[in-house]
Amino acid sequence: MFSNQYYNNNIMGLKINMGSTIALLLLLAYAANAQPGVFDIRKYGGKSNGDITQAVIKAWQGACQTAGRSKVVIPKGIYRMGAVTFSGPCKGRIEFQIQGTVQAPGGRGYFKSGSWVTFLRIDGFTLSGGGTFDGKGKSVWGTKSCSGIKYCGDLPISLRFDFISNGLIQGITSLDSKQFHINLLGCKNVTFQRVNIIAPGNSPNTDGIHLGRSSGIRILDTKIATGDDCVSIGDGSRDILVQRVTCGPGHGISIGSLGKYTNEEPVVGVKVLDCTMTNTQNGVRIKTWPNSFAGTASDLHFENLVMNNVDYPVLIDQSYCPWRQCKAQVPSKIKISDVSFKNIKGTANTKGAVKLICSKAVPCKNVKVTDIDIRYQGKDGPATFQCTNVNPTLGGKHNPPPCTVK
Repeated sequence: MFSNQYYNNNIMGLKINMGSTIALLLLLAYAANAQPGVFDIRKYGGKSNGDITQAVIKAWQGACQTAGRSKVVIPKGIYRMGAVTFSGPCKGRIEFQIQGTVQAPGGRGYFKSGSWVTFLRIDGFTLSGGGTFDGKGKSVWGTKSCSGIKYCGDLPISLRFDFISNGLIQGITSLDSKQFHINLLGCKNVTFQRVNIIAPGNSPNTDGIHLGRSSGIRILDTKIATGDDCVSIGDGSRDILVQRVTCGPGHGISIGSLGKYTNEEPVVGVKVLDCTMTNTQNGVRIKTWPNSFAGTASDLHFENLVMNNVDYPVLIDQSYCPWRQCKAQVPSKIKISDVSFKNIKGTANTKGAVKLICSKAVPCKNVKVTDIDIRYQGKDGPATFQCTNVNPTLGGKHNPPPCTVK
């Protein structure tokens, strides 16, 4: 038989253990449901229809110095914002949530760094919210210093992502950028999902998403209508996936241009899948400069694509020379290899449905073309399938008939 003292001690211990367990469970539940630190620009003086430059800088600084998860919020409304750089490294994962519309300054004189909004050296970053970055490009397009074929390189890029790791950009809109909409440099493991990019078809040099020296980039379920390449993939790009992207108007999805500068890095491992081009200048394209520096591009695959009224649906162009800025008679030194074009269907606006124009100095190697069906109904004759300095491996059915090697 147990004594009363033994019984009371055990009951007391049980109560203490139960109390500790309940407290621990409550603490865990609180931690699981705890909201991240929210840094709303309104707390720093940001107001709709006003200039929020200083407010958003202060909100970012607070969020970046917060351990754990944090969030910068630009609520619904219309705001003005000057050129800003949001720099890391930060102490924890950070989300930049834009719910409203942020407008850039109109004139180019407001920009000194070549960009409007820059995110720099951040690990664990999300840009979301369903809002819009309005670059106000109409204020400079067609001006004397940015007209016709002149390169508009001194105009600001709307959104720059430099040295971002483990990032997600989703559900935002870039409207009317003055130059490129989005530019990536030195990024790793960054996904773009459900992004909208909008500019007129005649807006100059407004590439949708340009990337270089980056790896593990995913561009998914995105709509791009702009005046230049919808997606352009520069040197040093590795392990790139472009999937379920709609492009048009624009210049299509391009690898390159490559070879213009010394010490360019190889392009390796690009997949363009399940995309649709509508009323674009090109469909999918690999472009390199003649008289180029040496380089390589390999493991490039284009599959399950739809072309609607595209000028040049399938194109390798190793004589790329816009604005006559090169010695076109000197062949490119970029070596292209291990390329496939598969299951590409639709309509062309010119008879040049498939043009594989490779370099005489370094002919393309291991190019496979399978199941092409591109129709053209112009008065200048049927669609053509041209090959220069390449002997592709052919499979499946082909319309137009496959090329004869030149």
